[in-house]
Amino acid sequence: MALVEVQVPDIGDFDEVTVIELMVKVGDTVKAEQSLITVESDKASMEIPSSTAGVVKEMRVALGEKVKQGSIVLVVEAAGAAVAAPAVAAFAAPAVAAVAAAPAAPVAVAAQVVSGPVQVHVPDIGDFKDVVVIEVMVKPGDAIKVEQSLITVESDKAAMEIPSSHAGVLKELKIKLGDKVNIGDLLAILEGTVAAAAAPVAAAAAPVAAVAAAVASTLAAAPTPLAAAAVAAPAHAPGGNTVGLPHASPSVRKFARELGVPLEEVKGSGLKGRITEGDVHAFTKAVMSGAAQTKAQAAKAPAASGGDGAALGLIPWPNVDFAKFGPIERKEMGRIKKISGANLLRNAIMIPAVTNHDDADITDLEAFRVSTNKENEKSGVKVTMLAFLIKACVAALKKYPEFNSSLDGDALVYKNYWHIGFAADTPNGLMVPVIRDCDKKGVLQISQEMGELAKKAREGKLSPAEMSGATFTISSLGGIGGKYFTPIINAPEVAILGVCKSTMEPVWDGKQFVPRLMLPLSLTWDHRVIDGAAAARFNAFLGQILSDFRRVLL
Repeated sequence: MALVEVQVPDIGDFDEVTVIELMVKVGDTVKAEQSLITVESDKASMEIPSSTAGVVKEMRVALGEKVKQGSIVLVVEAAGAAVAAPAVAAFAAPAVAAVAAAPAAPVAVAAQVVSGPVQVHVPDIGDFKDVVVIEVMVKPGDAIKVEQSLITVESDKAAMEIPSSHAGVLKELKIKLGDKVNIGDLLAILEGTVAAAAAPVAAAAAPVAAVAAAVASTLAAAPTPLAAAAVAAPAHAPGGNTVGLPHASPSVRKFARELGVPLEEVKGSGLKGRITEGDVHAFTKAVMSGAAQTKAQAAKAPAASGGDGAALGLIPWPNVDFAKFGPIERKEMGRIKKISGANLLRNAIMIPAVTNHDDADITDLEAFRVSTNKENEKSGVKVTMLAFLIKACVAALKKYPEFNSSLDGDALVYKNYWHIGFAADTPNGLMVPVIRDCDKKGVLQISQEMGELAKKAREGKLSPAEMSGATFTISSLGGIGGKYFTPIINAPEVAILGVCKSTMEPVWDGKQFVPRLMLPLSLTWDHRVIDGAAAARFNAFLGQILSDFRRVLL
């Protein structure tokens, strides 16, 4: 048994590349040619193979470190006759030397100016045939720079970006997603006055591939199993068992790292589920708006809601042994309460909420509701005050559209639809069914739908679609009691209306006190979107409609 240092072989014209994945650990048994780490440059990702078989005794690199040719990756206790790493250099040297000794004149030619249509072809991409186009990075009309990446191609073991040999305006793309291409295939046509890259284009466009092909050619003639291992193949096989490496091009992974996006949590929309730059943008936008959470955020939420407060920078939550004070019973919270608890905590902390309290005179409306139910006894549909509230809120939302909006970064999204959510108390916890297009429905239809949704909520049969898309929510305590309360806004909405039990109260009519049925209203609103004056007007207008429902028709 001998200890062998496994080094980074010749990886082409790159000084330093970053280690983005460790594929083995101390104690693992590795085979010759087995991939050990993945490294990445600006344009390519490569797996570094082992030059010998044995047991990993020591790792010499870590994630994020820079390595280059000759850097020690790990130490292996070799089993049997080991092929030492220097042999790689010995076999690779003639090929590299051959490439270096190639005539230098074409490379030294100054960039030439070409006027008119210019064809861009697939450069030398090494010993690969029929590689699949998995990402198109440009579109007609784009201004293209020399060596700007145009497409990403992928074989069973390699993922690489193909750069442009010229600069100019892209007039026509000759390939599409899913096409198979080879060296020399026409990719695109540029037009205008364009500067050509230094000739030969193929060699300048893909120095890694050119060197790799030359090394492979030299090694192929050598009677050694190291032939394939000496060339570092670019990383990521979509069907392979590579753990931790996202299905994305090097530039997309670099972009995600710059934004701090956990790429393994992003769902790809590209070919074979490949992650595109647009997917990274969409994921970032969803997290910033609160519509999605990273796994790290989700892990912190229970801790914050359950109690130590560390995620909020607070002093630790009291850790009390309640049993020492008397008998206790411990019950786990239900799934719905766990989910809603995390959302409520986020909304309560992140939204600068203010609540306005007011009273609405519903004496006449209640009398109309009672008479309507008497007239419609045979229909089986019971009209509730909440149905009238929904119609009244739609009228107020139309008059004050910022209450029917949502924040999107520094912009407001005004919705031209009115879907109203209502809080339903169920044995499993609070749920919020949504009645859609309330502006197009009458009070009777709203009452019927509300009854059906409330029943499904109690039975635990609500679908996700029936609880999504609300633009405004009403939380009604109905006949339970209470006067006022402060409901928590249901993000990404910007306001919520809380309603308590109506009570008969003496109201001064200018001459005397008369008994009137008053409904307490509690409007909570997001101060980033709405100011106090607008909230007061909304509540006042809502009260006017409830006191004289004919205003809904205006």
